[in-house]
Amino acid sequence: MLKRRSLLGWGPISRARRHHALEHATLQVLARKQPGQRLAGYSDPRGFWIAGEVDLEVLQEAIAEAQQRLDNGEKRLAIHPNCGTNFAVSGLAAGVLAWVAMLGGETSLRRKLERLPVVAALITLAMIFTQPLGPLLQERVTTDANLNGLRVVQIDRFERGSLPLYRVLTRQYST
Repeated sequence: MLKRRSLLGWGPISRARRHHALEHATLQVLARKQPGQRLAGYSDPRGFWIAGEVDLEVLQEAIAEAQQRLDNGEKRLAIHPNCGTNFAVSGLAAGVLAWVAMLGGETSLRRKLERLPVVAALITLAMIFTQPLGPLLQERVTTDANLNGLRVVQIDRFERGSLPLYRVLTRQYST
C-alpha cells in the first residue's frame, strides 16, 4: 500500500512552514526581551526575514532560544497573534459577507447606504467569529513547529532606506 503524502509535507512548503514557525518563535522571544520593539517577519523555503531595528547579536540569541524552545516542545511559540494568516482569514470572511450583504442588484446610492448597517454588522460578526480560525490555521497549515534538525547557517543584514532587514538562511541537518 502506498503512503499518501500531504502537500504540506512537500519539500518547499514544508521548509517554508518550519521557517514560519521559527520566525514566529524568534519574534516572540524578541518581544519578550525588547517590549514595544516594532518588528516584522516573512518566511519562504530558504529561510526568513526580520525587518526592524534589532542588534545582530540579540537576534542571534533570540533565534537560538527560539530553536531550543521549539525543539523542547513549546509548540505554541510558533503561533503569533499578529501573523498575516489571522488578518487574511478575518479579512476574507469580512469581504465575502460584505459582498453577500450588497447582493440584490440595487444600483441607487440611497439603497446601498440603507444596507450599510447590515454590512457593518456582518463584518463585525465575521471579525469576531474568525478570530480562533487564524491561530488554528497557523497551527495546522501555515507553520510547523517540528523543526526536524533545521538550523540557521547564515544571517545577513541589509538596509532598505532606513529600515534594517535581516536575511536568515537555514539548512536541514539529520535528527
